[in-house]
Amino acid sequence: MKPLALWTVLSICMHGTVRTCSVKKLGSNTSRFANATLVRLSEFLSAGYKKGVRPVKDWRNSTMVAIDLMVYSILNVDEKNQVLTTYVWYRQQWTDEFLVWNPEDFDDVKQISMPIANVWIPDIVINEFVDVGKSPDIPYVYVSNDGLVQNYKPIQVVTACSLNIYNFPFDVQKCSLTFQSWLHTINDINISLMRRPEDVMVDKSIFMNQGEWELLHVLSKYKSFSVDNVSYYAEMKFHVVIRRRPLFYTVNLLLPSIFLMVMDIVGFYLPPDSGERVSFKITLLLGYSVFLIIVSDTLPATAIGTPLIGVYFVVCMALLVISLTETVLIVRLVHKQDLQPHVPQWVKHLVLEKATVLLCIKNKKLCSLLTVDSDTPRYKENNMNTVRCNHHCESSRDMERGLSVGLSVRDSTPPVMDNILHEVSSIRQYLEKREASREIAKEWLQVGYVLDVLLFRVYLLAMLAYSITLGTLWSVWQYS
Repeated sequence: MKPLALWTVLSICMHGTVRTCSVKKLGSNTSRFANATLVRLSEFLSAGYKKGVRPVKDWRNSTMVAIDLMVYSILNVDEKNQVLTTYVWYRQQWTDEFLVWNPEDFDDVKQISMPIANVWIPDIVINEFVDVGKSPDIPYVYVSNDGLVQNYKPIQVVTACSLNIYNFPFDVQKCSLTFQSWLHTINDINISLMRRPEDVMVDKSIFMNQGEWELLHVLSKYKSFSVDNVSYYAEMKFHVVIRRRPLFYTVNLLLPSIFLMVMDIVGFYLPPDSGERVSFKITLLLGYSVFLIIVSDTLPATAIGTPLIGVYFVVCMALLVISLTETVLIVRLVHKQDLQPHVPQWVKHLVLEKATVLLCIKNKKLCSLLTVDSDTPRYKENNMNTVRCNHHCESSRDMERGLSVGLSVRDSTPPVMDNILHEVSSIRQYLEKREASREIAKEWLQVGYVLDVLLFRVYLLAMLAYSITLGTLWSVWQYS
């Protein structure tokens, strides 16, 4: 049927006039859209429309553009480059006085979608834009019969934001999205809010709330400004307030550091005159250094500031170094030295008298503890020498008794006896010197124990004060 109809039309065109043929062709083309109301309406709206001209009949009237913003997701927060990447649903609407029709003339059609390329669009941009995001292209807008144009689209916004990371990981960030017409003044394009500011602030209906960041609220503020005090521009600023969820960083950063510091405190209960305490402290210091190397990539880095948790790690490292230094000094103090001098009287007065009262250390308990610690483990390696010295001591006592008897007849004794008496007196001097060295070592050991308790309590108070201060600050930041 179709080839036959086409041949008939061609025959008519060949035998008829040109005008008759054009009428036939027009009728065949428009017959497809004879009942298409939307096509007729689109042709009606497009006839003579100038999309490059602001759609007002009176040029003195400004075009009011109502905008709205809903945050869908926080994609990325780049602390180093101070960039925030968000995904928002942006809505704007305005009245186009040239896109008006009577619905009764078009089968009660009150709304139609039109290509965005064929409609005038306000030049509203975001001032904080630093990069073009991967936003989907929405090619249509909705037009109502009263001229209301609705332009709704999702936007991936990559904006500059002044990020304050001092409170990391309990930080709250406030970033601004400023919408304004780049060229038109407030006399041509004005901006208003589509909803009430209270509704915009608490709206979290579409926010993806499963990521690292939590949306607290969105504040909106309208302002008009002028650059040269002649032309004024309208802007609508949205403040997006977000808060970081700190659970991940608390488990992976704070808890390991706290455990290592607790182990450092426990290490003070090892005897100060044992080498194991120094080895234990050095192992903790090396472990904390490895821990800092691992977590260095997790901490945010900026060129203008350091987060408080970074200062916390540095202070913890410094406390470990101080603890190791204190242990080395105490071990050096209590270590036995043959040529060690007596404890000065002012040290005895300050440490063994004043400090023991201040620290509530009982002298009897201290002396009994020091007797056990100083007599058995410290000189265990000299047991054989002690036995020998005891044997010589008994011999020297016998010889001294003999010496007291034979002093009157010294001239009649042979030279061998003089050598024996000289050796016995040398052994006696050695034993007396050794006993004095033990007494000196015991005194220094007492001083070392008291100083160890004193420095441990000072160290513990400093760590508690530091921990309470940081915990209070982080709690205030978290729940404020």
